[in-house]
Amino acid sequence: MNFQSFGFLTFLVITAAVCLGAARWDRRIAAECLTLACLIFYVIGGGWAALLVLVLGMAVSAAAVRYLTAPDIRVQPEEDGPAAYAYPRTAARRRRCLYLAAAWHTGVLAVFKYTGFVTGGRLSIGWVPLGLSFFTFQQLWLLKEAYTGGFRPERGALPLYAFFFPSVVSGPILKPQAFFPQLRGEKFLRPDGQDLAAALYAIASGMAKKVLLADNLGIVAGNGWARLDELSAPAAWLVILGYTLQLYFDFSGYCDIAAGCARLLGLRLPVNFDSPYRSLSVGEFWKRWHITLTSFLRECLYIPLGGSRKGAARTYLHILTVFLVSGLWHGAGWTFIIWGGLHGLGQIAERAWGAGREKLPKLLRWALTFAFVNAAWVFFRAPGVPQALTLLKTAVTADFRPPAEWLMEGIFAKEAKALTMLLPALRAWTAPALTYGLFAAAMTAALWPHNTARRMEDFQPALWRAVVLALLAAWSVLSFTGVTTFIYSNF
Repeated sequence: MNFQSFGFLTFLVITAAVCLGAARWDRRIAAECLTLACLIFYVIGGGWAALLVLVLGMAVSAAAVRYLTAPDIRVQPEEDGPAAYAYPRTAARRRRCLYLAAAWHTGVLAVFKYTGFVTGGRLSIGWVPLGLSFFTFQQLWLLKEAYTGGFRPERGALPLYAFFFPSVVSGPILKPQAFFPQLRGEKFLRPDGQDLAAALYAIASGMAKKVLLADNLGIVAGNGWARLDELSAPAAWLVILGYTLQLYFDFSGYCDIAAGCARLLGLRLPVNFDSPYRSLSVGEFWKRWHITLTSFLRECLYIPLGGSRKGAARTYLHILTVFLVSGLWHGAGWTFIIWGGLHGLGQIAERAWGAGREKLPKLLRWALTFAFVNAAWVFFRAPGVPQALTLLKTAVTADFRPPAEWLMEGIFAKEAKALTMLLPALRAWTAPALTYGLFAAAMTAALWPHNTARRMEDFQPALWRAVVLALLAAWSVLSFTGVTTFIYSNF
């Protein structure tokens, strides 16, 4: 069930009305209603078979968490003597439990997502449960926290944690400490007026990002990738920048809608984006882009590997390993591995450069970082390595022909048709004006000092905000037809 659909809006209204209404009498029953709604959402979006796969995984996690966190059973012998443990949970047994549960989750992910890649396409499952990658990392995080004693989750709330509908498809990846304590908070299913206003603001902003910006930018990127051999250098850069902005507003828009839906239910999701395209280094970029994924990889992979405690060479190896895993997690293909490797090498180069890089002007550091991120995204988007290299090669040629008109076909199709009907004389200028206006608006929004997630923290309702958001929401809803799914739901 796509967030940008009439069906989802109907589901959200019904779920909020039932759960918030039930919470007035009994919040426990309301929480059970929310859990049921989350399962229904997943069945509609992923199907019964996918739900069964993830439920089995949740059951494995629940059993492991119970073993890792439950106290040992004390047995008093018949004769006088000290009490003994019937089955002491030794360090080795606890570690074995963790490894077995983790092996289940990584094994299921590998079978569904990487069988085709490993076998060269000779063997493939043919389908992947919706949100499996996010589900797997979230369950691994839960197991890690239970094992280290960092957190003891409530077993009865595990289904809600696993299938919470705002985040189950594309994240953010929820650390247990960021979710379970809120279920005991006063605002859970009892949001106040400010929460409701911030929720509506985030949902409207997210839909506008996805429907009005991401999908129209995606048209330029799609047109260009379909006819790589006909691109000039300016057109190639327009395609590269178009996908860079499309991906940002697609995922950022999803996270805004998810955060708004959670706030509507009295819960707060962690910030997952913090204006990443304003970063002055690749390292800073990963502190701002997909923040929960970065946190997971740091806590559950980088630090256990040894982090930066074993010398420069081992630190560089750990960084590269983490980003190769990140690339492979995003997709089963060499282009994703190259993308992850590039980001790993980028961070290694910055560490090796040291303080000298900080002496460069901020504008130059931003330009270098943004250019690197754009180039790396080419591999993320490309159907294969040869196509990625073709686009990058075209971008640095001396072919300075202006972008062809076909590259802009389909941008704001309904709006363009209306404009040309009202002002036929502007027909030749409509597509270029809408395209460059779209890119200008997208760059401004991506580099704006305060993004939606930050504004939600102290959101203050105002009449002008209500009018602007109502117009954006109406425009987005009217544009729902033909809207594509979120990119990250494919991962």
